Amino acid sequence: MKKRLFAMTLSISAMLNGCAMISDEEQMAQNTPTRQPSNIVDVTALDRGPVRSYTEDDSGMDAFGALGQPPIYSSVQGAYTGRPLTKHIGDYVKNMTQDLIANMEYVNEGTPVGVTHFALLDSDLQQTDLLGKQMAESFVHELHKFRVPVIDFKATEYIRITEGGDFVLSRDYLELSSSLPIEYVLTGTMTKHQGGVLVNARILGVDSRAVVASAQMLVPFYVVDALIPSDGSSSDTQRDGVSLSRG
Repeated sequence: MKKRLFAMTLSISAMLNGCAMISDEEQMAQNTPTRQPSNIVDVTALDRGPVRSYTEDDSGMDAFGALGQPPIYSSVQGAYTGRPLTKHIGDYVKNMTQDLIANMEYVNEGTPVGVTHFALLDSDLQQTDLLGKQMAESFVHELHKFRVPVIDFKATEYIRITEGGDFVLSRDYLELSSSLPIEYVLTGTMTKHQGGVLVNARILGVDSRAVVASAQMLVPFYVVDALIPSDGSSSDTQRDGVSLSRG
């Protein structure tokens, strides 16, 4: 009988010790500080408001029409402030080139192609911007990767040596050749859209004017704004003394 009572006492003692250990572990877990996410936010961007998240009661849209306001990053020189970039214009052009190749007709390794700047859709189609120029440069690169022969009609027959550098390209039509074996032209239009710029690209036959390939893509505004003019000016403009910004 004494042995049975002794065994029951040990069992109850072990159960109490186990409960005490569990409560101590729970207390340690509660006192352990939670690790903060490793997002690095630029603290110099003090002019920005707090980061907002999208909920059912709050639209949470940023100035570009996107849901939520991401952390803001800026360069040391202050030349660029915007979203941390994971892609650039070249990545979007790469996807558009794949779409062009997928539905392209008649163009092959024996049909030279020229690439022009992309025009602003709501203009007289004789105006472009930095995005339209860079789109053309990126398309030259991507078409060449697919072994499509590309002719750079801005290349002269000589190298101009100046104090500013050595150049072979020119925008003076008097310095360029008037006869080039271009059979197709890659061109396109751009229009501002909520959340980005809608780009329409197509390849046309020089003689037939027929569309032999086409592609379309929306480039987000924060990718477009990552392009910085060589003079460092911002994309916002002034008119009649009033600063105009994107709405």
